[in-house]
Amino acid sequence: MAESDPEPMASVAGQRLGAPETLGISTLDPGHRPPAMPPGRQVTIRVRMLDNTEELFDISQKASGKMLFDLVCSHMNLIEGDYFGLEFQNHQKMMVWLDHIKPIIKQLRRPKHTILRFAVKFFPPDHAQLLEELTRYLFALQIKQDLSCGRLTCNDSSAALMVSHIIQSEIGDFEESQCRSHLLNNNYIPDQMPLIDKIMEFHSKNIAHTPAESDYQLLEVARRLEMYGIRLHPAKDREGTRLSLAVAHTGVLVFQGHTRINAFNWSKVRKLSFKRKRFLIKLRPDINSSYQDTLEFLMASRDCCKVFWKICVEYHAFFRLFEEPKPKPKPVLFTRGSSFRFSGRTQKQVIDYVKESEFKKIPFERKHSRVQHNSRVQHNSRLSPLPSPRHHEVPTESGAPGVDSPPRRHWKESVLVSAEDPSALRTTRASPSHQRNGHDDRRGSVSRTEETRGPTRQTHPEHLSTEVVSNSPHLSASSGHSHGMVNGQKSLELCSHSPNGRQPSPLTSPLLNDACSVRTDDEDEVRRKRFPTDRAYFIAKELLTTERTYLKDLEVVTVSFQSAVGEDEATPDSLKNTILSTFEPLHKFHTGFLREVEQRLALWEGRSNAHIKGDYQRIGDVMLKNFQDLKPLTANLHKQSEVLLELEKACRSSRKLEGLCRDFELQKVCYVPLNVFILRPLHRLIHYKQILERLCKHYPATHVDFRDCRAALADVSEVVDRLQGSLVKMENFQKLLELKKDLIAVDNLVVPGREFIRLGCLSKLSGKGLQQRMFFLFNDIILYTSRGMTATNQFKLHGQLPLHGMTIRESEDEWGVPHAFTLVGQQQSVVVAASSLTEMEKWMEDIKMAIEVAKTSNGPSSDFLTSNLTENKCPEDSSVEAESEDDITASHTSLERPTPHRGNTMVHVCWHRNTSVSMVDFSIAVENQLSGNLLRKFKNSNGWQKLWVVFTNFSLFFYKSHQDDYPLASLPLLGYSVTIPSESENIHKDYVFKLHFKSHVYYFRSESEYTFERWMEVIRSATTVPSSGARVLNSKESHPH
Repeated sequence: MAESDPEPMASVAGQRLGAPETLGISTLDPGHRPPAMPPGRQVTIRVRMLDNTEELFDISQKASGKMLFDLVCSHMNLIEGDYFGLEFQNHQKMMVWLDHIKPIIKQLRRPKHTILRFAVKFFPPDHAQLLEELTRYLFALQIKQDLSCGRLTCNDSSAALMVSHIIQSEIGDFEESQCRSHLLNNNYIPDQMPLIDKIMEFHSKNIAHTPAESDYQLLEVARRLEMYGIRLHPAKDREGTRLSLAVAHTGVLVFQGHTRINAFNWSKVRKLSFKRKRFLIKLRPDINSSYQDTLEFLMASRDCCKVFWKICVEYHAFFRLFEEPKPKPKPVLFTRGSSFRFSGRTQKQVIDYVKESEFKKIPFERKHSRVQHNSRVQHNSRLSPLPSPRHHEVPTESGAPGVDSPPRRHWKESVLVSAEDPSALRTTRASPSHQRNGHDDRRGSVSRTEETRGPTRQTHPEHLSTEVVSNSPHLSASSGHSHGMVNGQKSLELCSHSPNGRQPSPLTSPLLNDACSVRTDDEDEVRRKRFPTDRAYFIAKELLTTERTYLKDLEVVTVSFQSAVGEDEATPDSLKNTILSTFEPLHKFHTGFLREVEQRLALWEGRSNAHIKGDYQRIGDVMLKNFQDLKPLTANLHKQSEVLLELEKACRSSRKLEGLCRDFELQKVCYVPLNVFILRPLHRLIHYKQILERLCKHYPATHVDFRDCRAALADVSEVVDRLQGSLVKMENFQKLLELKKDLIAVDNLVVPGREFIRLGCLSKLSGKGLQQRMFFLFNDIILYTSRGMTATNQFKLHGQLPLHGMTIRESEDEWGVPHAFTLVGQQQSVVVAASSLTEMEKWMEDIKMAIEVAKTSNGPSSDFLTSNLTENKCPEDSSVEAESEDDITASHTSLERPTPHRGNTMVHVCWHRNTSVSMVDFSIAVENQLSGNLLRKFKNSNGWQKLWVVFTNFSLFFYKSHQDDYPLASLPLLGYSVTIPSESENIHKDYVFKLHFKSHVYYFRSESEYTFERWMEVIRSATTVPSSGARVLNSKESHPH
């Protein structure tokens, strides 16, 4: 067994080596040195790459499979190699993956006559998890192979669409004769001829897509197919029915033909095992399941069972574990069962490693791509190993010209000898006895024996071509072994010679960087933070994160509301048509816009385009192009008020529709009032304007992105200025409609001319003492209420004070009550007290301003039809109350849920936090919406939890990921303070802010200085200001009420 043989080297999990020490050592764990190649006879291993080129690697027979795999990954400069593996046909004619732990000699009986295939081994559910462009390119090549051989089955439309993306990356933009000729000469799918016209039709729509973008689109289509990443293993059930088993990131799947008939999620699987020909799945007990505890499948042989069992073990570990499983202790007397285990980094480790590390982006060549880089978008896509003028030729003993060394990726360890020194490349090969003396004896790169290596390799015949199987990656970065070693040292020629004198694979790894320099420790410390570090990147990322939230908000109207309310017969056709014509075009446009922004950010974050500065590292061109397309849609945005009016009118005329809308607002997906979603398109334009202003302020006038950003800013500013007047009116109308739902039986709150100014909690002085009341200030009247005892938690009206003829004065000394003031009306006077001096100043300032406005304007009538002021209740009022109590039984039970809608409105939050908010505050909150990933930590917890966080409506809403349809919980921020943790709190992390209210304390951690500043800015706009007499809102005091 593999475990019984001593390892030829000490390998640390997660370790990855770059080049030999003379060119730069790289390890995941600093301080490790490259292990020596095990002594013994060298063998030449032939590896067929995904682009169908073949490469030869010289390696010791005693080396582990991991050393060979790392050699191949290093050859290609592949960082995310963990998703890939090497497969071969064993002596039983079965396709198996090369075991990383076992020595090669124990796996390959005839290594010289075996072809190993480099293939995708682990298929992630989302290609956005692939962070490097080279990785996505290799996945695209795998999809191309799977399509060609018929393994990836799909309908004709999907097949044609995928082929169109493939040929877009290969021949560029559509040109009919060229495209038809190319398809006639190249087969991408079985029986391609009938689909040529459809392929050409799709190809014509891919104008200006770069090869990198085409790869992204190809993977986007492929990942949605049922057979994506599926490798079928024939089996039978207990009744003898022919089936196939497969494994995916979710668990074990069962197929009949190419149709999935069952799936066993990892969470339901207790144990996987095999006994002779029987493959056993032991499930966890489930009273709701009709399955037996143990399911049994019969496979062709014990070896078939073991092969499938191994890949299941690896899939489970890769996708479900946080780190590589520890090896089992070796038994003293005898072994039981297999000692096989997953060796390498898990997907989480891979993603964290790539995100947190810095790598030099290296150009690579797309073998089949003819796309030139002279077009606007192709600078990043021509990925050939472009030789630098400073690249050195590798000297050879025979005097033959050397091969250009393309640039090599920089690694984190410092380098002892500069690659610019040609003498460092001319050392002769050390003998095996010298290999163990350290790195100084192994700095040579070309040896005398290399003279004879060429002819020897040409005598190797082409041998059996094995079928490609793709499923799982292995740690490119997890071995401590250097690449291309022969007798313990690196051969520079290795990366350039191929069998039969053919050209090397374009996926070869360069050995020197384009400047022939090496990164120092100081440079590493400077660039230690996550790439990229440019402020413009984080501004563009804010555009991406907020656009994701905005699209979800549009779907609340176009999908959720339409399905819950729009399809009901109680909904008038005029309302359906208004919503459909207003929101469907916007949803369609922003879906495409989000896709483009995601692609651009993915390329900006990619690891293979930094050599071409400024091409993908900008966002203004995307925004400018899309805003020009958005302009026609904005012409109708001033009609958003029509949607509000139409909805309000329909609800007034139909109790059933009113109930449907009320029930919809209680659903989790409607996390803010429905009317807020309706105004989102107007607010989003303001967000675009702010993002572009930040970009223009950041960029110098000479920056490549400055002109596009400034032009886009001019376009969006023009639209915002045109809509500003109607936006103020619509926000006021929306707020009146929202307040009407919080008040009991106030029928004529929403009337022309009435404007909302402030709401909040004040204490009213009466014969019984100070009593908490909720006050509502409008431009013509003040209402004061208390919270009703009904299940709706609505507020019951106690009194109203017309502003006409009212005076206001401070009366703290008069009544001996802190922060008290008196409202003197024509018919009655009311003494109230605020919770603080700041609150009192806010109220008095706004009331004085409203009184002055009321003197000069003919405001609306102040006659309210309320059930509490007139003891007589009409039948209609009674039915309203009864219906409300009925309906909010759901609300009462919903209080146990994380985010009950009714209890989370601003009125209720102000009631509980004893504070107030104004219309100015609401307007600022609208402009300060933000979303993105944050790490959250509670006061007494140890770990940080990653959450998708949305700030809107004075609250933080928490999601597990941006793809979730509704929040898990929410945190209203009124009354909270936001600060930076003190030293005594032992939060030794960067970019952490603290939220606290009374005994409630939360810590949040952001990814960069820019995102930290933005979160602090928007949260401060929603939290209470310290009692300093100054108001945060002074910058917007001129806001029209």
